[in-house]
Amino acid sequence: MIRAVFDTNVIVSAIWKRGGAESYALDLVVAHKLSLYATAAILNEYESVLRRPKFNRFPAEILEGAIQLIQRGVIIINPPRRLAVSPDEADNRFLECAEASDADYLVTGNKRHFPKQWGENSYR
Repeated sequence: MIRAVFDTNVIVSAIWKRGGAESYALDLVVAHKLSLYATAAILNEYESVLRRPKFNRFPAEILEGAIQLIQRGVIIINPPRRLAVSPDEADNRFLECAEASDADYLVTGNKRHFPKQWGENSYR
């Protein structure tokens, strides 16, 4: 099965714009056709961003349902090492997760904070 890590912007876009590529990717996780990996810190970021006031346009039950779907569909890991590759420190958590889970893809809408390539020896 394909292994992936989703940046927070992918989760937000999946909920914000149903029918887009991001929502399709999240649907693959829910259907158990794609393995989504995250850390406790990443899950906390997903939830805190989704609970920001600018997302109040969504009924609370939709956001709660989305958060629960993500929590049920994700595989939680604890990366063994910290990385300092991205100019945005918080984005290093996604790289750590991708490395530790041996993810096939790190999916993001923010390519400028991530290396063009990653994998074995990409971070060293």
